[in-house]
Amino acid sequence: MSKNKKTVIILLIVAAALIISPLFLNKNASFGGSDDAGSVMVEEVQGKAYEPWFTPVLETFLGGELPGEIESLLFCVQTGIGVGVIAFFMGRLVERKKWMKKSDPSES
Repeated sequence: MSKNKKTVIILLIVAAALIISPLFLNKNASFGGSDDAGSVMVEEVQGKAYEPWFTPVLETFLGGELPGEIESLLFCVQTGIGVGVIAFFMGRLVERKKWMKKSDPSES
């Protein structure tokens, strides 16, 4: 087995260990988002409870708070769409450069 294959296998094992280990390390961990941390900080600074400015649109239509899994799904979909748009336009710029080089008569 080549050195590169060994390195790749070792790195894959380390990556898998890093992904799986949090599942077993702390069973009582609580995960909070930046919204929660921000509202706690506002409460500390102002000395009174934080009152949101508006209710999210989906919560208004559905009549309650969305489950965390659905919120995560929507966030991931939003991220995927954004990455797709950025990658599309970057690809177009690269292709345009290639076409400009091909059609440039001064290089012939």
